Amino acid sequence: MPFQPVPTQVDFVAQEHEVLDFWKRTDAFRKLVALRADGPRWSFIDGPITANNPMGVHHGWGRTYKDLFHRYKAMRGFRTRYQNGFDCQGLWVEVEVEKELGFQSKRDIEDFGIDRFVRKCKERVLRFAAVQTEQSIRLGYWMDWNDPDFLRDLARRLVKNPKEVITVHGPHGPVTDTVEQIVGRLGLPELGGSYFTLSNENNYMIWTFLKRCWERGWLYKGTDVMPWCPRCATGISQHEIVTEGYQERTHPSVVLRFPLRGREKESLLVWTTTPWTLTSNVAAAVGPELTYVKVRQGDEVFYLSKGTLHQLKGPYEVLEEMKGTALEGWTYDGPFDELEAQRAAGSPQAHRVILWDEVGEAEGTGIVHIAPGCGAEDFQLSKEYGLPAIAPLDEEGYFIDGFGPLTGTHVSESAERVFESLREKGLLYRLEDYTHRYPVCWRCGTDLVFRLVDEWFISMGPVYDKPREELTEEEKARSLRYQIMDVVDQIRWIPEFGYAREMDWLRNMHDWMISKKRFWGLALPIWECTQCGHFEVIGDEHELKERAVAGWETFEGHTPHRPWVDAVRIRCPKCGAEVKRIPDVGNPWLDAGIVSFSTLQYRTNPDYWRQWYPADFITESFPGQFRNWFYSLLAMATVLDNSPPFKTCFGYATLLAEDGREMHKSWGNAIEFNEAADRMGVDVMRWLYCRQKPERDLLFGYGKADEVRRQFLLPLWNAYVFFVTYANIDHWTPATSNEQPATSNQQR
Repeated sequence: MPFQPVPTQVDFVAQEHEVLDFWKRTDAFRKLVALRADGPRWSFIDGPITANNPMGVHHGWGRTYKDLFHRYKAMRGFRTRYQNGFDCQGLWVEVEVEKELGFQSKRDIEDFGIDRFVRKCKERVLRFAAVQTEQSIRLGYWMDWNDPDFLRDLARRLVKNPKEVITVHGPHGPVTDTVEQIVGRLGLPELGGSYFTLSNENNYMIWTFLKRCWERGWLYKGTDVMPWCPRCATGISQHEIVTEGYQERTHPSVVLRFPLRGREKESLLVWTTTPWTLTSNVAAAVGPELTYVKVRQGDEVFYLSKGTLHQLKGPYEVLEEMKGTALEGWTYDGPFDELEAQRAAGSPQAHRVILWDEVGEAEGTGIVHIAPGCGAEDFQLSKEYGLPAIAPLDEEGYFIDGFGPLTGTHVSESAERVFESLREKGLLYRLEDYTHRYPVCWRCGTDLVFRLVDEWFISMGPVYDKPREELTEEEKARSLRYQIMDVVDQIRWIPEFGYAREMDWLRNMHDWMISKKRFWGLALPIWECTQCGHFEVIGDEHELKERAVAGWETFEGHTPHRPWVDAVRIRCPKCGAEVKRIPDVGNPWLDAGIVSFSTLQYRTNPDYWRQWYPADFITESFPGQFRNWFYSLLAMATVLDNSPPFKTCFGYATLLAEDGREMHKSWGNAIEFNEAADRMGVDVMRWLYCRQKPERDLLFGYGKADEVRRQFLLPLWNAYVFFVTYANIDHWTPATSNEQPATSNQQR
């Protein structure tokens, strides 16, 4: 019988497992790679998935696209690079490891030992890289995968004895090294498999990039007020907070009196939803063109904007109207002038009304309290008006010395103490709950505060007030953002609006904050002299060894991570002092953005890099990636080669539950990847992904899966059953390549 009989009833999920077993048994993937070894090149760079938890069904959408394009190009005879990527470093991994260990703060990590904690982070990455590898294989995604059991074995050995010397099989023969260094060499040519952003090469390549930035004067240390997570004790960059950094929160709002000096029983009415910042008040801002009113309530007189009179409680009498400019320069007594921190900063002498065009009437009283040490815009105003800045919180969100009874109080528990103090002083006017969109930590969900801190930045350069085509070469040379824009022009964006989104981000983004005050991640290669203030950036491991004056023997044999690299000292070229590395680690988008260089052997095999660079194609979900992965790829390629790192960017939208909402376990609409694969089957999932218009959000669920099965898979299967049944009845067999093709209509 030419065709094996086909049952009319089919178990699609069981059939998928049979296909996977067939591919494994026949080594089908390796055979395809061998068949296309001499074909024309088609270059793909994978946006790394974070190896920190099992995959979600949303990951399956992008991975299906990646597999689809690889298979299409291979069918057309192209030779491609089948390298998956795992994102490994950063706060997202640290938070999960802290949960595993029951840690509550950075102090717990330091007590545990940074070296042990970093190894636990590596171990978690390896364990979940193994899980995600298995899930990707289940999806039918062809890549040059590591053996998941090999990754799990490395994870166990790394924690047990990282100095153990082992031999592993690589594409070109055995590789012998310590467990720690084998992990650090994952994804490199001698080991093959997926690339890991924790690798030595990935980290040192970023060092090279940062040194180029420093040599061009773009890397600097800046003092600024930054969004800060008190639970994670680190700053949150603009990239992170804009992408997924706001949630609806309800906080107590307060209207309070700022008594005016020289005006008995007259006060400004000021409103805030962050009462902790009142301890650091320096000024009050009004809108210069807003209309303000002087009102009498009982024996008191208040000032607020005309459009916010609803904030008053009880009857009142309007005595006078005036523009905001009339209030400029008025002085007042602050709500916490008795604090040592206020007096030390000279804040009571600085209290006055200033003008600010951004003051509005949509909320509050039209009078904004200004605390330069607690708000980014406030800090900028302090520079304009010469105001002092008071920073009240330590890195874990506790009030520091100088804040009286609030010293030692956590910011999250300070509101009632602030309100009680205002009541005692007769300054409290009104309290009520206020629901609004508020910035939170994108990893742990904690409400952010704003802290005055020193961080490291890459300057994006000025924004010029004229069309880009009118810029001179000298002007472009001073502004990295315009150089990146020129690179963006050379790329095909699918959908087309991707181009506009990327350009809008580049026009409006702030300088790139690259530092994190954490433990697991890229060790920023910045050695700062505490004697003279000069800092040096080290470009690679060879320069570090050459310049080391102490600590190299402690570091040698380790990957370039904390705490080992912290031991290395260099000599300050300006004053001769011995200099240590700053303790900061890098923004994780540096890790992902360098992969078009680190994974293509830019430092070690330039010819190979030129053969495969730039990538012909990348694809990721576009919400957020214009500010994150796409941006970091573009910025780093512009600095290193002034060229586009990819030719085509294919973006797709967001996967939602069938009810149109985001998937959340608490809402009962979340679907785990393994559950979906076992219940609906990955062929159904892949067709759901592939039939979707990529620029539109995808509604994913079991109802949609039944629709695909009923409208596509079952009709396809029934057609196949029909064909096999009647082909066998007629004893028909397809012509072989040696037979003559049919010539008559009957034969056809």
